[in-house]
Amino acid sequence: MMSKVIFYEERNFQGRSYECMSDCGDFSSYMNRCHSCRVESGCWMMYDQTNYMGNGYFFRRGEYADYMSMFGMNSWIRSCRMIPMHRGSYRMRIYERDNFMGQMYEMMDDCDSIQDRYRMSHCQSCHVMDGNWLMYEHANYRGRMWYFGPGEYRNFSNYGGMRFMSMRRIMDSWY
Repeated sequence: MMSKVIFYEERNFQGRSYECMSDCGDFSSYMNRCHSCRVESGCWMMYDQTNYMGNGYFFRRGEYADYMSMFGMNSWIRSCRMIPMHRGSYRMRIYERDNFMGQMYEMMDDCDSIQDRYRMSHCQSCHVMDGNWLMYEHANYRGRMWYFGPGEYRNFSNYGGMRFMSMRRIMDSWY
């Protein structure tokens, strides 16, 4: 399935537009700013800085006439990354400390609080074996979020030193 999002310079789908069907590290060559978007298919991470930096926001199929108000953003979207669809099992190991040290738990479903479920004070490294995941800085899927696809993440210093407290699978039904 092809993923597609249309970005608009102004709120309520007004002004110049840019159609995107893959990752885009910098919108500035296509438009001056971006204040609304229509996700026609797929799931996307949007960033308020170029090159997939800054705060990340998860968008799924739908219309976002004024996403800045909706998400409490201070700045407009400047880059986006398409999240590939995953069908199958989900599996991730989370670790209390950097470099896969400390307590370890294997997860196969959403977790609204690692503190409540595992008595783990925080998560500072992970290994995603299967699926795509959103990880949040606070329990109950609140606060800043990051996308993690399959791979090893030895420390979260690249993510502002975050200590993640809840995790959610990006399900194929969201596409």
